[in-house]
Amino acid sequence: MDQVFFFYFALMIAATSVLVVALRNPIYSALSLLIMFFHVAGLYVTLRAEFLAAVQIIVYAGAILVLYLFVVMLLNVKQDERYHRQWPAAALVGSLLALEGIVLTLAKGRTPSPALHASDIAVEQLGNTEALGDVLYSTYLFPFEVASLVLLVAMIGAIVLAKRDLLEPAES
Repeated sequence: MDQVFFFYFALMIAATSVLVVALRNPIYSALSLLIMFFHVAGLYVTLRAEFLAAVQIIVYAGAILVLYLFVVMLLNVKQDERYHRQWPAAALVGSLLALEGIVLTLAKGRTPSPALHASDIAVEQLGNTEALGDVLYSTYLFPFEVASLVLLVAMIGAIVLAKRDLLEPAES
């Protein structure tokens, strides 16, 4: 039964991800993104990561998506036609990623995964939240800090793009 829910959530996540990129109206893209966030939270629940599911809904569906909608409405973007001419390249990359997913799925049954078994033991001993914090701030501290830095740079870039008047000389 768990596999049925897993495949349902995975299929919906893939379908709504395509809709986020393919839809021309940014509001409809944001609604597809919201549906995708809820399905990712459902996927976390099937994987026994209830804390991540709660964080997914609170942070991503609640805060990030509202911020995204605020920016879309602030910039008054109706439709963006710039990126819809890149379908052949997107189809090629998507096909390669789908092929990689199929190969990895077929190869999964042939190789044991000791890291997954070790993480299951850690979750059973510590609990979801403690195990996540322990792994995040010990084993994956450097990637966590790099991701934080990338998000900070993206935020500064978004502010610079939104405030184009700061870089242009004043007209007087």
